[in-house]
Amino acid sequence: MLRIKNLESGYGRLKVLKKVTMHIGAGEIVTIIGANGAGKTSLLRTVSGLIRVRSGEILFDMRDVGNLPPEKIVFRGCSLVPEGRQLFGPMTVRENILLGAYPRFRKKDGDGVRDDIERIYAIFPRLRERERQLAGTLSGGEQQMLAIARALMARPKLIMMDEPSMGLAPLVIKDIFSIITRLREEGNTVLLVEQNAKAALAIADRGYVLETGRIIMEGTAEDLLSNRDVQRAYLGRDLDAEEKM
Repeated sequence: MLRIKNLESGYGRLKVLKKVTMHIGAGEIVTIIGANGAGKTSLLRTVSGLIRVRSGEILFDMRDVGNLPPEKIVFRGCSLVPEGRQLFGPMTVRENILLGAYPRFRKKDGDGVRDDIERIYAIFPRLRERERQLAGTLSGGEQQMLAIARALMARPKLIMMDEPSMGLAPLVIKDIFSIITRLREEGNTVLLVEQNAKAALAIADRGYVLETGRIIMEGTAEDLLSNRDVQRAYLGRDLDAEEKM
């Protein structure tokens, strides 16, 4: 579904991504883990058209989307749940959800939009309870649910999520990751950037490790979870040290 080859991008003179190559198949959850500043958010922003491609290519459904405007990438079926949620706080929950369906309204798919709102409320019953509440007054977990719901309203083939567990309580994080797993079970494809590497790898099919703008490791989630370097750097364990105790 998504193929990235030798991708380079950055900000001004700063090159952030350096020859990044990766792929995501339909129906997968693929996670990208790495330290702060590794380039994870920049990768998602480049794929979604918010940062220009300097070199390399991004193929989505076998079509080159490198440097397309963000709205055209959304129209083609790729949606981003951004870091920090970036909701419209003075607008209601329902209004924020409807904003995600903007590409559908352009195609005069009003009936489909209404059906999808009901599907969204089935996934996120708490949002139905709060549909007239201002988004800025929701809890952190509810805001994250709303950000995911807004992205789903575009009926994406690929949904990208940037740090969905950031700032949330452990029980809420568990709910969010359960929702991500449910999305995959319903046929969605997910590219997940997550600081909580252990939780991300627990639900992912495969993963990539990004370090200073380069992919330094890839493999199945199981392989990465058992890798000593990954455990030491991202999972808070040092098996070599533990074995000496």
